[in-house]
Amino acid sequence: MRPIRPLFAARRGRSARRRTSPVLAAVGLATVLSLTATACGSGDTTANAEASSSAQDNGGDGKIRIPDNIKEKLKEHGIDLDKWRGGAWKNWDKDDWLREAEDYVNPIIKDLWDPDRMRDAEEPEKEVDESDLTGDQGVTDPTPQAVQAEAVSTKYHTNAPAAGKVFFDAPEGTMVCSATVVKDPANPGRSNLVWTAGHCVHAGKSGGWYRNIAFVPSYNDSGLSAAQMRTATKDQVAPYGMWWGDWAQTSDQWIEQGGQKGGDGAPYDFAVIHVTPEEGNGGKSLEETVGSALPVDFDAPAVPQVDSITATGYPAGAPYDGEAMYQCTDKPGRLSLVESDPTMYRIGCTMTGGSSGGGWVATGSDGKPALVSNTSIGPVSAGWLAGPRLGKEAQGIYDAVSEKFAQR
Repeated sequence: MRPIRPLFAARRGRSARRRTSPVLAAVGLATVLSLTATACGSGDTTANAEASSSAQDNGGDGKIRIPDNIKEKLKEHGIDLDKWRGGAWKNWDKDDWLREAEDYVNPIIKDLWDPDRMRDAEEPEKEVDESDLTGDQGVTDPTPQAVQAEAVSTKYHTNAPAAGKVFFDAPEGTMVCSATVVKDPANPGRSNLVWTAGHCVHAGKSGGWYRNIAFVPSYNDSGLSAAQMRTATKDQVAPYGMWWGDWAQTSDQWIEQGGQKGGDGAPYDFAVIHVTPEEGNGGKSLEETVGSALPVDFDAPAVPQVDSITATGYPAGAPYDGEAMYQCTDKPGRLSLVESDPTMYRIGCTMTGGSSGGGWVATGSDGKPALVSNTSIGPVSAGWLAGPRLGKEAQGIYDAVSEKFAQR
């Protein structure tokens, strides 16, 4: 496919932030696709705080320790912990940007994610040249009718307790996605697993792992307005705490193929994050803290057998502001980007940037609600979303992360 190059404004500061947008062209599609979630802000905050791993307080003196395995991994990659927490993580030189699956390192920098910094993670501003459409070589159903996203009633914890936001830093600035708490087969009832999109943790073929990855369940649980959020406390913004990703995995296909063209690697655009609380949590897991976790169905019915899918997320592109949770429900169709890749689910939905990574829930193969996909791509003009159909590759990642922490 001939690429369509995204055109974007690059700006700094709270009122004018740098924004980026990956895009794709495909035959038979009436619009240019783009990754819908990576919203970037200024990313200029330097935390004057100590790096920590809150689940590892071994000293008895109130100071939080960095686990030895994290220290050793940092040393292996030539990372000085003091310099890292002082701002060295902002060095995105290609030689220093860890890329390979086994290279994931994400030491906690306590208090880095304050309410202002979270609020500054916004949607991309896109200006796309649509004159170079090429296209789909597989099976694609007609473009669905747009389904108006509906605001989730507050409190979000009551109505969608497994949903939340993922925050992270990228070379472009401060970024945001949506995500879902999922069950952990190795730790029943005590899951610390979060499901999101691959592009919310790794840059794909042109880069490596993003940094300072953290999950906030039930972000802005009370549904405060954008104006009210400007003076909101951290407890109001993150009532169930800040949970840092101490491990993440995405597909090899995303790492090798994913990129600035929206469709590259999209059928494999999923990731699992294992999290740990920034602050002491009395030994409670994420699932125990929020009281919910969704099962993941890797054998969900094919499109014709799925009556409806509900997608949840925090859209940030106009007309949304990123502070409120929304949902769309629609019967899915098929979207094929490349004949050799798996066909994706597609639904009508007006959610915009910021909703990427958010969970798609349907009736699973056992007849109960289950996560069957996540938001990956959508048109620049909004109106529909597409997500990967989860199969053996997704299950392999899920099982690997679960097994890694089975004895902890």
